[in-house]
Amino acid sequence: MSILVSAETRVLVQGITGSFGARHTQLSLAYGTKIVAGVTPGKGGQLFDGKVPIFDTVAEAMKQTGANVSAIFVPPPFAADAILEGVDASLELIVCITEGIPVNDMVKVKRVMEGKRTRLIGPNCPGIVTPGTGKDSSGGCRIGIAPGYIHKKGNIGVVSRSGTLTYEAVWQLTCRGIGQSTCVGIGGDPVNGTSHLVVIKMFNADPDTHGIIMIGEIGGAAEEEAAEWIRENCKKPVAGFIAGATAPPGRRMGHAGAIVSGGKGTAAAKIAAFKAAGIGVAATPSEMAETLLGMM
Repeated sequence: MSILVSAETRVLVQGITGSFGARHTQLSLAYGTKIVAGVTPGKGGQLFDGKVPIFDTVAEAMKQTGANVSAIFVPPPFAADAILEGVDASLELIVCITEGIPVNDMVKVKRVMEGKRTRLIGPNCPGIVTPGTGKDSSGGCRIGIAPGYIHKKGNIGVVSRSGTLTYEAVWQLTCRGIGQSTCVGIGGDPVNGTSHLVVIKMFNADPDTHGIIMIGEIGGAAEEEAAEWIRENCKKPVAGFIAGATAPPGRRMGHAGAIVSGGKGTAAAKIAAFKAAGIGVAATPSEMAETLLGMM
């Protein structure tokens, strides 16, 4: 079992004809993902890679192909509208890879999405991977930009604000012969669609996820909120790592959300919350897998 996406997920790609979107669509197809449609206004009727039909709108693509999830590779000025188009069409899930979307645009998106059925992963995220079973990744689903070959099907869930650290955790597990149920990069922007807590709850409810790696960063209080829930409710071992321990107050560290201000959102506070919740804390990124395995 997995969370959010599986081999049966039918994916449409918004921005499929751009160079970035095209490259990662090809990689997802090679991974075995069911890419059933592309959406680029004005290019409806064309085929991507000779086999994937392109439509002018998300609603038309869904109607014609049964797509239920979207991957967004649309440039920042248009990405918020692309998300809202998917929300209006009642997609189950939108995975927005685009980085650099104005914060004000995302605030408006979040307001519109309140009470809607669509879930958003991202923006500014590596996406989501549910690993496949065979050497050809059959039975899997890759949406986004994560390198598919590092994943292995198994029972560890990974959720992270950092794309690079997601890959590091996954590769550490795979190198030890330990597979993953689903790996979710939620993105590092200050206004995003899905939090650590939401994903942790999904992993906790998934019978085939036996352990969890949670990777956070300085800035915000999302990790502390997740830790509090884990302390009271989680039945599975959780290991964590917080990036940015040496960041000075007020310094932006890569992600727009990784800003410490007013003494809040520090690495020390997050690590303390993890320890209080019984989460195993990796001192360095290289120890994430070993920390979890030592708890199982």
